[in-house]
Amino acid sequence: MAKNAGPSQSEKEYLLYSDESVTEGRYYSNFYGGVLVPGSAVEAITRRLNTVKARLNLHGEVKCTKVTEPYLEKYKAVVDAFFAELTAGHAKVRIMFRQNARKPRGLTPMQIEQGFYILYYQFIKHAFGFASMPAPEQLMHLRLYMDQFPDTAEQTARFRGYILGLNQSAVFRGAHLHIRPEDFTEIRSHEHVLLQCLDIVLGAMAFRLNDMHKEKLPGTNHRGKRTKAKESLYKHILHHVRALRPNFNIGITTGGDRWEQAYRHWAFVPKDHDYDATATKQK
Repeated sequence: MAKNAGPSQSEKEYLLYSDESVTEGRYYSNFYGGVLVPGSAVEAITRRLNTVKARLNLHGEVKCTKVTEPYLEKYKAVVDAFFAELTAGHAKVRIMFRQNARKPRGLTPMQIEQGFYILYYQFIKHAFGFASMPAPEQLMHLRLYMDQFPDTAEQTARFRGYILGLNQSAVFRGAHLHIRPEDFTEIRSHEHVLLQCLDIVLGAMAFRLNDMHKEKLPGTNHRGKRTKAKESLYKHILHHVRALRPNFNIGITTGGDRWEQAYRHWAFVPKDHDYDATATKQK
């Protein structure tokens, strides 16, 4: 897939790997992330990323929570390889989150109970800008690979129904996209390097937006080595993001076309909400 191009007429499907992080953060919550790749490219991208991991002797799962000072440079090398794929136009990444200061108003008990899945639905439907994707001539399938859900099989089945309902939406019909029942799959992240790379980026953004880089060791005025390592990795990721888009602001919705850009953030704002200034960093 060429950079900033529509889907190739020979392309038959897209694969969307998605994950979530930090349900309740200090300033920002409900983090969702996704990496979208064309089906014809996924094997080559996966092979290249796994080759980098093997060269670095990273034989297990890499993820943001595992970052330590001794492994920092190796994680930076993995980030370099991942963003090389984005820069080349082989993949797109989207990150969505909600600012705690914008508190939704008038939610029903059902909406509160299903909030995790309602936001996930919105992320899949809108974050990648399918509405502005140049529609291919033939129907394209969207395969969803989602990190395993913590909830019951019944709740997951209900969510699957919501997602399959996207086929009837104007967004998916206009983009000639279709999700088959077998295209909704829960996976384990340690078996999929693309999901691991997404976890690193998603976790780093949640880490920085919630000021976790300022945390001190208990009883001291000093930050721990792990905290410093995570901040260094975040800065390394931000350097790559700003190479794609100068002066990128991680805390707001990224401007411009939702489909074309390799990397975007979406600060989700409920249509009906109250603003609580005491929940911001500038209280």
